[in-house]
Amino acid sequence: MALIASLFRDHAFLRIGWTNWAAVIPGRVYRSNHPLPFRLRLAARRFGIRTVFNLRGAAPNPSTALSEGEAARLGLTHLPMAFESRGAPHRERILRFHELYERAEFPILLHCKSGADRAGLAAGLVILFEGGTAAEAARQLSLRFLHIALSPTGILDALFRLYAADGEGRKPFIAWVREDYDEDRLRANFRPWRVFTFLNDRLLRRE
Repeated sequence: MALIASLFRDHAFLRIGWTNWAAVIPGRVYRSNHPLPFRLRLAARRFGIRTVFNLRGAAPNPSTALSEGEAARLGLTHLPMAFESRGAPHRERILRFHELYERAEFPILLHCKSGADRAGLAAGLVILFEGGTAAEAARQLSLRFLHIALSPTGILDALFRLYAADGEGRKPFIAWVREDYDEDRLRANFRPWRVFTFLNDRLLRRE
């Protein structure tokens, strides 16, 4: 049964009372952890959600099966858009996300598993898509959302720092991604702290 598998195999029992919910752009863009069906119903009713971005991608997962089914029942668009939490964000995935974002019906919900890392990356990208600053984008990756910047997931923060140093004030973010963004440079310049790597990957076992 998908619900039992979601609750225990995908740790959704931890998400029954904890949503990691926040408004990225009030009335337009929201973020959370992976919503259980009743949470998705509440979000659609309260915030008018019309499009759901699943940042875990299209890989088979009991929680995804549940949220896809509930989205279909509610008449919502459900879009798989995979991002990594521990790798340099891929140029083509950022450009694809921008393309989907530009065509989406709003309000939208961005979610990954815990709502900490990939949701923070996507929320920061949205802020830059809308003309915000790299500093504003970086605030979407914070301990308030359980993001640990000194662990391997901190490479997501490094994307915003790289844009601030290399392109901000000179090129719009998407033009910089398309023309100048260097994934190899980002990887080469980022080093996580071992103690926080152990905390994030071994103790917390984050996806």
